[in-house]
Amino acid sequence: MNIKLLLLFFYSLTCQICYSQNSDFENFFTPSDSLNLRRQNAVLISEAALGTATLVGLNQLWYADYPRSQFHFINDNSDWLQMDKAGHVFSSYHLGRFGAEMLNWSGTDKNKQLLYGAGLGFAFLTAVEVFDGYSAEWGASSGDIIANATGTALYISQELLWKEQRITPKFSFHTTKFANYRPNILGSSTAEQILKDYNGQTYWLSVHLYSFFKGSDIPKWLNVAVGYGAEGMISGTAQNKDSSTPAEQQRFRQFYLSLDVDLSKIKTKSSFLNSVFSVVNTIKIPAPTVEFSRLNHVKYHLIYF
Repeated sequence: MNIKLLLLFFYSLTCQICYSQNSDFENFFTPSDSLNLRRQNAVLISEAALGTATLVGLNQLWYADYPRSQFHFINDNSDWLQMDKAGHVFSSYHLGRFGAEMLNWSGTDKNKQLLYGAGLGFAFLTAVEVFDGYSAEWGASSGDIIANATGTALYISQELLWKEQRITPKFSFHTTKFANYRPNILGSSTAEQILKDYNGQTYWLSVHLYSFFKGSDIPKWLNVAVGYGAEGMISGTAQNKDSSTPAEQQRFRQFYLSLDVDLSKIKTKSSFLNSVFSVVNTIKIPAPTVEFSRLNHVKYHLIYF
């Protein structure tokens, strides 16, 4: 997940947190059972204001230092072994999920939640692709747009099919040695590496078991997660000519099987706490994990981050 995606992701988190800062904590945070125009207007105005500010800030802080060009596309589908594309799916899904949940808080009907709320992630990330398209340094990516649409479709399709989210994209991170080779690209601090070092990122699809086996004895909070990662990457493509880095690394994909916890299924009497669980549910809980890769074949982790 790169910095541009994170800015938009935190925009949505900010919207969620803003609604919690109210003196009538619980009453305010409880979703309305019918349309509350005051809440709906607050959501729409807040999203428009914060979204505009985020895009303006992104334009000034990220793109202003680079030359402009005519709008153009680039093909970066082979870069970073598609880890960046997984980040787009993750970000688009959760931006849309938060958008839908905020409209649900205002009592907006389900169809509008999916149309105006769940489409939030795709709309904002597409705006970023337009910025990229006019930058000589980058370019709009059809692969990114497809990934954005995939994340949005994953949320909407589950709501239409099951009226609940049974499969949730999640994220986890651990530090790696590769950032030391190119700290300007992969990050010089842990905070930067979380955003930039694709070697340490893992993207998961966390499956809620009880939803598929209703009435069983499976705990309602228990999930099984399938993860994807990659290592050996010190540049986007395999051809790295930076003399300050070691010889070309052996790049390889990693696949994971692990247990997870669906925090959204842990219901409490506190609407605020339920909302906190919804936000934190973007992160994969560290747990015993089996790793499958071409390099190490099968590797067991007692606890994997």
